[in-house]
Amino acid sequence: MRAGSSLSEDSAESGGGLVVVCFYHSLVSDWNHGNAHFLRGVVTELLARGHTVRVLEPIDGWSRSNLLSEVGPAAIEAFYHAYPGLTSTLYRLAGEGEDRLDRALDGADLVLVHEWTDPWVVQRIGEVRATGGRFRLLFHDTHHRAVSDPEALRRFDLRHYDGVLAFGRVLRDLYLTRGWAARAWTWHEAADIRVFLPPAIKTTRSGLAWIGNWGDGERGGELAEFLLAPIRDLALPATAYGVRYPPDALAALSLAGVRYAGWLPNFRAPEVFSRHAVTVHVPRRPYVRSLPGIPTIRVFEALACGIPLVCAPWDDCEGLFLPGADYLTARDGAEMRTHLTALIEDRAYAAALAAHGLATIRARHTCAHRVDELLVIYHELVGAAATVTGRPEWVAAE
Repeated sequence: MRAGSSLSEDSAESGGGLVVVCFYHSLVSDWNHGNAHFLRGVVTELLARGHTVRVLEPIDGWSRSNLLSEVGPAAIEAFYHAYPGLTSTLYRLAGEGEDRLDRALDGADLVLVHEWTDPWVVQRIGEVRATGGRFRLLFHDTHHRAVSDPEALRRFDLRHYDGVLAFGRVLRDLYLTRGWAARAWTWHEAADIRVFLPPAIKTTRSGLAWIGNWGDGERGGELAEFLLAPIRDLALPATAYGVRYPPDALAALSLAGVRYAGWLPNFRAPEVFSRHAVTVHVPRRPYVRSLPGIPTIRVFEALACGIPLVCAPWDDCEGLFLPGADYLTARDGAEMRTHLTALIEDRAYAAALAAHGLATIRARHTCAHRVDELLVIYHELVGAAATVTGRPEWVAAE
């Protein structure tokens, strides 16, 4: 069912498997919505295993609204061309009524509610669960608001949820220690390797590609030190992709000699990476200071595409990767310049780094791995023996 259909319409059921209902901020739009990569990958993997998946998203969500305003309907059609098997149902909060929301949950075995969902919807789904809903219900958090805007998290009524999927151990622990959830699991993001993969044919690579949104003043100084100054000092050809770049950011890009290319459909990142010699990851300040161990999706994307990666400092305290082998870490701008020079001048070194990072993704950090973990959690919740391997780390409140 294409996006735009009524909330009351049912998705076509397939025989066997679970019925999974996902409330996402958006499936079809990735405008300032980096989580879309992982959310799409999870749906794709569940469908590939024979499960039925219904995705619901608000018709007036900020990501979708901005995409349509800035790019137009062609961007939505491009999504369907890239993901022909994925669909979503649009709903409108005003005037929908509880009955239609309730019908969307009919027959569900598992319901996933992403943290950008409206608090009223979050609460209503919990009420359905508490008053006879037979599904298992999980809240999925992939943002830093728990530390940067905790009041926003307190608006969510999670009393009737079975638990929280948090994309880092430190975030999982916050939900428990602050009493926001009775049970929580660590569920990191991962790469959709059906879409994010190295080019089938080797291409000529040159320069640096930066893919990322400028943000809300959360890393302006870091971008100046770890991205713009090294590019300028090395006279390195570079292109930046992303949205929400204010005039001063655009001026800084121009001064550093960086070409600004605007919004990039997330699924086209592999194509961009295939043409460039190196990329850089500069994490936002809340992740560095308050949420160590969370790399965000950009690291997974780059490594899955087989491009050499240099990161500004972040603490991989959960041991997801092997710094120095999967990617390089620059402690300051001077070290960033050193690393970039080495990777551009020594192609064998760059290729070895990229190959190691790619192998780590495929061995540990794909959407298939995360769906394995999700199904373990589901079977634990229903009291059945787990039928998949790879038990995720989880903690319940005392």
